Amino acid sequence: MAKISKIKADEYMPLRDVIFNTLRDAIVSGELKPGERLMEVALAERMGVSRTPVREAVRRLEMEGLVIMTPRKGTHVAELSVKDIMDVLEVRAALDKLATSLAAKRARPENIRQLENIHKQYITCLQKENIPGAIRKDVEFHEVIYNAAGNNKLTNVAGNLREQIYRFRVLYMKDFTNAEEVLKEHQAILQAMQEGNAELAGKLAEEHIVHQQETIIQRMEKK
Repeated sequence: MAKISKIKADEYMPLRDVIFNTLRDAIVSGELKPGERLMEVALAERMGVSRTPVREAVRRLEMEGLVIMTPRKGTHVAELSVKDIMDVLEVRAALDKLATSLAAKRARPENIRQLENIHKQYITCLQKENIPGAIRKDVEFHEVIYNAAGNNKLTNVAGNLREQIYRFRVLYMKDFTNAEEVLKEHQAILQAMQEGNAELAGKLAEEHIVHQQETIIQRMEKK
């Protein structure tokens, strides 16, 4: 089992939520791997809590599709299938195309500055070979674009895919070469947005996700 340690109490958050967030982060980051069995007793002991909040957290994870509970077989981290990846990233490609196109039209100067700063921070992460940091900056880059799009409904729909998308980012960017590709693609998207070219920005954003989809699927099919 992954190295999940005792959790620290958060005075602003109920214990069950802290446990839920801890387990969810471990799954989406790849610390808890697809197919890995989750045993409530062992998790509770490692985290220094009782079984009840762990059980509640696992049920919530099942509702998010991150955990599978099977009678007589126990509870496991949900596997990632090629179909899962295609389904999620096809939707994400369409959403990102729309969001980026809208953002190129509606972005304020401060939104562009945010993207430029995040892009520089991403470069710094690559120079230090800090892939986890680069993944966080990738997330921030796209969050700024969605915010700049100014469409709350669009942001909410994309938010429903957030955890699954993060799992795919980890799979894609654990290879340093792919992280370099993300850099080039972000640069092109940023330039199109700086120029206010909505059609090109949307097209580049869609291609950005499609490229990830193709790479992840190729990698899985080779296993």
